[in-house]
Amino acid sequence: MKLLFLACLSPKTGNYTTAERIRSHIESAGHTCELRDVADFQSPSDVAHLLSQNPPFEAALAIHLFKAGRLLLDIRLPFGVIFGGTDINEDVKDEQKRVVMEQVLLKARFAVAFTEKLKEEAEFVLVSPSSKIYVQPQGIQTEVAEKFCWTEFLRSSEWHSENHLNILIIIGPKVDPALTAEVEAVVKRATGVFLAQERSQQELHAAIKRCFAVVNSSVSEGMSAAILEAMDLRVPVLARNIPGNAAVVKHGVTGLLFSSPQEFVHQSQRLLSDHELRERVVRNGKLYVEEHHSVKLERETYQRLVDTLHKA
Repeated sequence: MKLLFLACLSPKTGNYTTAERIRSHIESAGHTCELRDVADFQSPSDVAHLLSQNPPFEAALAIHLFKAGRLLLDIRLPFGVIFGGTDINEDVKDEQKRVVMEQVLLKARFAVAFTEKLKEEAEFVLVSPSSKIYVQPQGIQTEVAEKFCWTEFLRSSEWHSENHLNILIIIGPKVDPALTAEVEAVVKRATGVFLAQERSQQELHAAIKRCFAVVNSSVSEGMSAAILEAMDLRVPVLARNIPGNAAVVKHGVTGLLFSSPQEFVHQSQRLLSDHELRERVVRNGKLYVEEHHSVKLERETYQRLVDTLHKA
């Protein structure tokens, strides 16, 4: 079966990594899966035109109900959707977007939520049969770059001139220009806070392994792969206490949660001074990922769901 897969594909982002992993699951079952960036399309008619090419596509899949799902509303092929997180946490607050996402969910053959909490929220804010929504946590598999040089990584950002014992490194692509400008302005005034360019996943995992802890300060998350990757790499996690993070981080057990800057500092100090706490969250975090975020189970789920599109 030839399948079109739409997602937001900014390079070296969690979305890109997730989409590539799911694409590989689909293709390992013998299907052809063409992964395309939603930015390539202006309207549903653009997607409809692509789907009509020869040989024709037979089904479609989309990550994010609004950004990608809306582009599938005019097609006559069966399709499935995967909640991105911001679609249910943020976009539903806009009534026009909510109506569009409701239409997408009603037309989709299936939907996938990364957590039970996200499924419950989707059922609450969007009209849809609960039997249509499946829960499948992200599968996590880490790979550390063998030739990654931590010293060179620091020198490249001129951090060698600083001598602070505790520093915060913010790393990732500049996806939102307005937010990027705001962060850069704050960092210039801050002491011990540095910005780093995005890296390959293997280099990022190598950098994570050298860190004392990984921080997730997002105000909205579906499921943070960075948190789960840190757990898999046996690095403690400090995460903002929001539903998406709290679904995978149990405070004091698999990581630490905070709700304010003051609480972040307090939890960081606990992690620095309490070696037993650090060892406990590292051990439990690794076990949690191994038990609940199997790539093998994720592959089997998506292959089974895509088969329902094939039979449609």
